[in-house]
Amino acid sequence: MIGNRITYRTADGVRVPGTWRHAFIRNGDHFLTDLFIYADGLIDCWGLVTLEEFEEKLRRGWVATELPDGARVSAHGLAAWRFSEPRTRLTPELLLAEVRDTIDQLNGRPDSTDRCLAAVDAFLADRTEEKRAAARAAYLAIPETQRHYALGDMDSKDWPLQVLVTGPGEHLVGAAPGEPVTQEEYDEAIAYFEERAKRIAERPARVPADGPATPIAPAIHLYESYSRKPSDDPGTKALRNDFPAPVRVEGVTYPSAAHAYWALSTTDPGARAAIRDAHTAYAARNTAAGAPRREGWDQARTAVMTGLLRAKYTQHPALARILLDTHDATLVYDDSDSGYWGDNGGRGRNWTGRLLELVRSELRAGQAGITLPEPGTPEG
Repeated sequence: MIGNRITYRTADGVRVPGTWRHAFIRNGDHFLTDLFIYADGLIDCWGLVTLEEFEEKLRRGWVATELPDGARVSAHGLAAWRFSEPRTRLTPELLLAEVRDTIDQLNGRPDSTDRCLAAVDAFLADRTEEKRAAARAAYLAIPETQRHYALGDMDSKDWPLQVLVTGPGEHLVGAAPGEPVTQEEYDEAIAYFEERAKRIAERPARVPADGPATPIAPAIHLYESYSRKPSDDPGTKALRNDFPAPVRVEGVTYPSAAHAYWALSTTDPGARAAIRDAHTAYAARNTAAGAPRREGWDQARTAVMTGLLRAKYTQHPALARILLDTHDATLVYDDSDSGYWGDNGGRGRNWTGRLLELVRSELRAGQAGITLPEPGTPEG
């Protein structure tokens, strides 16, 4: 649960909302620290990682859910001690499920509890055993630590929910073995949900004119790579500017978008030719470093890169499909040479990632048949 624990980090000049919870990091000894969870799916556990990377750190025990008796532990600047008969309610699977729910909550998306209640509504509208089984599975998908809060009723807790998804004559789902659910208990649970539905129906509803606010999507990290040859299945490596996908600009074909960018950064004809012929994007950059920059390049470079990315994905439909397959994910681009183009652990501006998202949106608009205005000369 997020509660009032709201924080944020700044990425691409945008405040990304987040929250935090306590956790233990195991790096030799155990360290009590805060685990920061952000709406774009990045998690700070002594370094920003994606949700998939976080799952791996859980699996390896870097984020510790097992607390060995006698293990050394410290809280920086506060205290150090050893575990003595430690008890924990968490498992890697449970903590991962809670973190997934937290990311959904930060984005205003349905979490596991919301999905369970939607499945319950579907069952109440069509009371088949198939719908009950779906509701039961959705209930069990709620992290065990959160099930008591599913109905927002601290008197009944999740008892009516357990009874409903179990059914009369069956042993209670998610509880210790006991007596089967009676018909009377089941009827009470049905009445509970019918009354609950009436209260919900009476609440006023408001839908924004432009639809719901767009959530911050899970992040895809575009790590630095050094692909020198095209591949039949490059995956997201194809979204790197140095990926070997020829780009034709002003009648000249460059080996990659990076080659074209560095060539356009200078007006020196010899340097531009040498950059075009460089064997790697890294060599192209080094060649450009020794050539004079265009006047006003710092202010124009973002527009130049925008045009190059449009050209790359227009000229290579297969690569455009890879970009579109990222859906609405936040694209985090690493660039060790530039804090302007790369995110670089949250310290950079991530302009390449932002422009890739822009071009992706333009491609999606084209698929939808939306005509975008062409840049033109102002009237007057």
